[in-house]
Amino acid sequence: MVTGPLLIVIFIVSLAFLLVTIIKFKLNAFVSLIITSFLTALLVRMPFGDITSAVADGFSGTIGGIGIVTGMGVMLGMLLFESGGINAIADKMIHLFGEKNSPAGLGIAAYFAGIPVFGDVVTVLFSTMVRALSRKTNISRLSFVSCYAVAASITAACVIPTAGPLAVCENMELNIGVFFVYSTLAGLVGFLTGGILWGKYLDRKEKKSGYVRVLDEFELEEQKTMEKEESSDKKISFGAAMLILLIPILMIVIGSFASVLLPENNGAVPYLAFIGNKNLAMAVGVLCAMLIAKPYIKGSMSEIMGRGLDQVGMILLITGAGGAFGKVIQLTGIGDYMAQVFGNLHIPVLILGFALAQIIRLAQGSTTVAITTTSAILYSTVIAAGTSPILAAVAICAGGVGLSLPNDSGFWSISKFNRISIPETFRCWTVGGFLGGLGILGAVLILSLFQNVLPGLL
Repeated sequence: MVTGPLLIVIFIVSLAFLLVTIIKFKLNAFVSLIITSFLTALLVRMPFGDITSAVADGFSGTIGGIGIVTGMGVMLGMLLFESGGINAIADKMIHLFGEKNSPAGLGIAAYFAGIPVFGDVVTVLFSTMVRALSRKTNISRLSFVSCYAVAASITAACVIPTAGPLAVCENMELNIGVFFVYSTLAGLVGFLTGGILWGKYLDRKEKKSGYVRVLDEFELEEQKTMEKEESSDKKISFGAAMLILLIPILMIVIGSFASVLLPENNGAVPYLAFIGNKNLAMAVGVLCAMLIAKPYIKGSMSEIMGRGLDQVGMILLITGAGGAFGKVIQLTGIGDYMAQVFGNLHIPVLILGFALAQIIRLAQGSTTVAITTTSAILYSTVIAAGTSPILAAVAICAGGVGLSLPNDSGFWSISKFNRISIPETFRCWTVGGFLGGLGILGAVLILSLFQNVLPGLL
């Protein structure tokens, strides 16, 4: 296979080909991603026998990880929507935070929901609410997406018990309690910069340009249904609507924290982990949603859930194809080559950890891979430099936020579920996430000035 600097050239060419075929020539994103995956594999001279298996493994691995969650999540969302629950939550959010600050309110909810819940689950559950709040407040949809998606991305990359941060703590032999405190505080700074402030900028820019979003058939039907629910005499309460949303989240919380808080030999851990399995939690959530929403829904529940699933097929195909492209890129060794190059540069350790994780994230599309790999590479360097391992770990995790490109399946989830274009996804998700990561790094650099004073850092 091709090695060295030519790998980076091939990576750039592949991304350019993908974006041009989708944006310029309007080729279906699924088709373009699959073609680009094969083209990239051929350009790096991957053995023919490995090419088809790499594409298939990347596709099936992604679908296997998110398929059940996505299907169940959409059905739960449809039940919440048809019962008027989305309206109830949106109205309460506006009441609590005011119209002007409603994106920040949604982002705060996503920040805490994203600690135990996978990003794909947050995307599925929050996307309908984004459209509802945007219509009610006349605030840009991109502002809401930036706030909630960046918030969930930050907690997924920086806050335990998510798998990536836990692996970083293990690699760097950290006290997870101390790490949790500093990563959460720094993460809030990142949420402010990449979520709230960047979201406000996107809203001002959209209003200044006079842009008016044209709703597709699905969104027009969605709007009509919500207007009908608002005029209905029998309305679901905010508490009942939140219960539908929180049941699967609470189940996942129980399972996630059980392995952290309880000893490994505790007999309850396997049972709690089973209860907190994301697929089971979403299935139980749908069942409970059917029972709670039934008095407020007219018509067949089966038909309602079926309408939701009609929207999922292409989303899953595109997201799976994004996983296939990411897998091919991963197998090319682009991330390893970039890590080697930057590891030889004389850069301050905190900045090096951030930059290295960002580059691997950009090349491979996986936050978990990026921060786990970087922490393993730099651990001895951090100790030798006398830098706080806690702060170095937070800087590395910050590097896992942002720069999400089309080789990341999450890029396509954000785009398709929120019904925004690819250029819009770059603006609110890729750039917003990068600014969030920079905000976290900034907080870490400030904390490093006091690492001999603040507790737990050395």
